[in-house]
Amino acid sequence: MTELLTSAQMRTIEHAAIESGVVTGLELMERAGRGVVEAVFEQWPELEAARVDRGAGPSGSPEYLQQNEKRRAVVLCGPGNNGGDGFVVARLLKERGWEVEVFLYGDAARLPPDARANYERWCALGDTVVRAVDPPALMDDSLQIDGDFDLLVDALFGTGLTRPFRGLFTIFAQADVNALLVEKGVRSVAVDMPSGLCSDSGRVLGNAIPADLTVSFQAAKLGHYLAQGASQSGRMRVVDIGLGAWLDDPLRAELLNAEPVGLIAARPREIGKGDGHKYSHGHALILSGGFGKTGATRLAARGALRIGAGVVTLGVPPAAQMEVAGHISALMQRRVADVDGLAEVLEDARINALCLGPGLGVERARCLVAAALGGTVPRATVLDADALTGFADAPEALFSMLHAGCVLTPHGGEFARLFPDIAAKLDAPATAGPAYSKVNACREAAARAGCVVLFKGPDTVIAAPDGRCSINAAVYDRAAPWLATAGSGDVLAGFIAGLLARGFDPMRAAEIGAWLHVECARSFGPGLIAEDLPEELPKVFRALGV
Repeated sequence: MTELLTSAQMRTIEHAAIESGVVTGLELMERAGRGVVEAVFEQWPELEAARVDRGAGPSGSPEYLQQNEKRRAVVLCGPGNNGGDGFVVARLLKERGWEVEVFLYGDAARLPPDARANYERWCALGDTVVRAVDPPALMDDSLQIDGDFDLLVDALFGTGLTRPFRGLFTIFAQADVNALLVEKGVRSVAVDMPSGLCSDSGRVLGNAIPADLTVSFQAAKLGHYLAQGASQSGRMRVVDIGLGAWLDDPLRAELLNAEPVGLIAARPREIGKGDGHKYSHGHALILSGGFGKTGATRLAARGALRIGAGVVTLGVPPAAQMEVAGHISALMQRRVADVDGLAEVLEDARINALCLGPGLGVERARCLVAAALGGTVPRATVLDADALTGFADAPEALFSMLHAGCVLTPHGGEFARLFPDIAAKLDAPATAGPAYSKVNACREAAARAGCVVLFKGPDTVIAAPDGRCSINAAVYDRAAPWLATAGSGDVLAGFIAGLLARGFDPMRAAEIGAWLHVECARSFGPGLIAEDLPEELPKVFRALGV
């Protein structure tokens, strides 16, 4: 797994490393600055060459080239240690022959000691420029940057932003920062975080300076992967600055971008007797809606079967049995007309996982959820879609029935109906940092529900009642926008139900199901429809060596 840190966790790690005497703050700052410069030239190797400007010649003549001009960078340094990183970047670029202009937000005399030391190193180079900018000036859009340049280094706030950043300074007295990036062809690199972006929530506080490249240190931050973080950060690079020994927080979030091969390949426990029998791989029951509404359930059932459940049975009301029979082969079906019918089916002790919600219908969900969750031996259960919406008016009634083997899989609207007060905090404008995040919301929801909650979206968050949390973000190199298609959530519910049937605990089932869901979409590519997701699983498994 790849760790994601909050700003407070990162500060604690840095402090612990410095206190140990193994490294100094100045050394960490130097490593960070060098990491940014190296990342810039790896991302844009053409910047290592001399600048070539195209300019208009005399009227009617072809364009001419001016070669061998120095590259030019503008470095924006903030009032904290992020600004110190910026001074290191400025010095290293100047040593490479660049022309560098530095803007300092605030008073140099009030910089922290390490940042002040790097400010003085910059000034000691000679022939250097530091243009002081009063905080009100930057916040009020009055900063002017003259001339043409190649690289904008944003070292204003990093992870330390605590209040809205309202100023998007003007360039050439006319264009804002977005015009600079888009129209002028200037590359923008953010040091740790794009300014204006909350490092814990990924929410924009006021305005933000979007980056083409963001270079973070030791570990990515939550805000790089939540909310607007990916859209503001451009490409992400993480630079190792030697703090790995201090990464030890049991409540950190984990980014699921590493292949969980071992988790997928092995059954964690034997379900039945003997490995060769289908029931030794688990038996999932997925309840269906009525006539004309069975498609979502069949998608979920196909997902459960493909992900490895030995047996998958559809619980179907009488009016839909002929419809379902005409669409299934490997799947089984049982008649479930009502609560009594479900109770009869559940007498089969081999059924060890349930899925309710996809295509179930709100009224039918209200009728069957209580029966499904009751019983002397609670079964692992996925509740999705209608099984959640059916309790929008009485979420506490649902929570009272849940047990530790349940997984709730709401999208944003369903989450707001079940947890309206938590959703209101998440939707409120971000006015201070660290802002309330989707991780905060999902952890709070899981604690209230007493079970695992998978809060869907491009930045899917999965939390357990004990505070464990994972982020399955389909962003950056894992982006799969075509996954936003009707029925894909039903397949995800089936993936999780199938993993529960195989014996995975609810947190791991939700994590692996969400990860494979994205991998199937990425493997298939544009043009994906929900039916393609289960059928792509064998290809993904083969690629993983499973």
